[in-house]
Amino acid sequence: MLARDVMTRDVAWVTPEAPVLDVAELLVARRVSAVPVLDNGELVGIVSEVDLLHRQELGTAWDPFDRPWWVRLFKGEQWPASYVKSHAATVADVMSPPVITVLEEASMVELAKVLERHSIRWVPVLRGRTLVGIVSRSDLIRALVAKGRMARGPGCTNDDAIHTAVLGELEVQPWWRPGQSQVTVSDGVVHFSGLVDSHDEARAARVAAENIPGVKGVQDHRLDGVMPALGYW
Repeated sequence: MLARDVMTRDVAWVTPEAPVLDVAELLVARRVSAVPVLDNGELVGIVSEVDLLHRQELGTAWDPFDRPWWVRLFKGEQWPASYVKSHAATVADVMSPPVITVLEEASMVELAKVLERHSIRWVPVLRGRTLVGIVSRSDLIRALVAKGRMARGPGCTNDDAIHTAVLGELEVQPWWRPGQSQVTVSDGVVHFSGLVDSHDEARAARVAAENIPGVKGVQDHRLDGVMPALGYW
């Protein structure tokens, strides 16, 4: 799946000339935290709730005289820009540049990395330089639900098929150690025996087995041998 497969296409947007108060009303009406700014169809900025927090209408505008003298000394060059942000009437003067975007061919892996790395809720999707949609965290969750439902099937019908499927998943994982662990299946229950180095490895093996359709349960007999903490021999 790519960005174009999961993105929201009906995107609310504004122009640089739009009044700031109209944008605030749009955020409330659409229940979104930000909207893109388009100029002749090209993405030129983003207006978010953060851009509207310090406004003179609310009495929350930055007041340099509320700051210690040494703050005014070192940050004095920021006050004109802060004044513009808190008093401007149009979007052009309050928007932030769209420094983070993805192309519509971006993979799900790329999307997840962008959202996590930059701690953002959504990212604009471009075709060339044209905005074609946005992908939000909720879009990825919806894709997860859809993929999960598609993956559900009748499951493996016998122990041999389950055994083959479990090993197929485990043997491609870098943390799986086939030389010290064994897998057996009885009446749909997966049993691990042998040795394991940590509880995290045991949990990973359990999750791998639980994700195989047809598995009725997992029993890991290796856990008794796990040391309670690293560094003890």
